[in-house]
Amino acid sequence: MHQQATRSPTQREDEQIEGVVLSSVLIEHPTLLTFGDLVMELDHHSEDAVGNAVRRLVAVGLLRREGGSVLATRAALAFERLEAL
Repeated sequence: MHQQATRSPTQREDEQIEGVVLSSVLIEHPTLLTFGDLVMELDHHSEDAVGNAVRRLVAVGLLRREGGSVLATRAALAFERLEAL
């Protein structure tokens, strides 16, 4: 029997996960979160989904990875401050 391929998440779902990941990192700032901590905190999302979100957020300059830690960039922190005004 042929297994059906798993459907990839929609763009909207991807963006929602990115928002949750970014919010979690910003809420914890300046505390460093490891990638493992982030996955555990977002246990309703798969490790792959969280990893993909982190990679996309790094690619656009909102997060950075240092070793095993995930940190908000200056741009993300500045946007958070402006959004709060």
